[in-house]
Amino acid sequence: MIPRIEILKEKKIIGRRMVMTYSNNKTFELWRNFMPERKEIKNAVSSELFSIQIYKRDFNFKDFDLNVEFEKWAGIEVSDFQSIPEGMESLIIESGKYAVFIHKGSAIRGAATFKYIFTIWLPESGYVIDDRPHFEVLGEKYKNEDPDSEEEIWIPVKSGK
Repeated sequence: MIPRIEILKEKKIIGRRMVMTYSNNKTFELWRNFMPERKEIKNAVSSELFSIQIYKRDFNFKDFDLNVEFEKWAGIEVSDFQSIPEGMESLIIESGKYAVFIHKGSAIRGAATFKYIFTIWLPESGYVIDDRPHFEVLGEKYKNEDPDSEEEIWIPVKSGK
């Protein structure tokens, strides 16, 4: 699995967020609350959904602790923050370099993809994790637990040496 390297332009996101851990994963609850209200976002630039993770600077991706908290967002990219629906918040994903992987298969198989990224690809790549949001883009090919599902995994990187 070879990623493409992209320079992301700043993205404005409107959505909902929750603090969670991997051992107390509330992703389903977050998306269950967001999806019925997403149509209230009037200035979306596309129908793509963003699943965003914001980790603390010292988060250990190689041997991470399942009990360490992080912030997770369910959102949509917007053109501006002129109108933010009640109960939702805004987030700016700053521009920067990302390694973009295509995950094919069900969401359950995603753990194997992330393990490959952080334990095999990253140590051999010459890159290190940058302190910016990680995210997945759930576009037209995303079908949740369907084996034919596809999503993009965006990992923030910078040169390691």
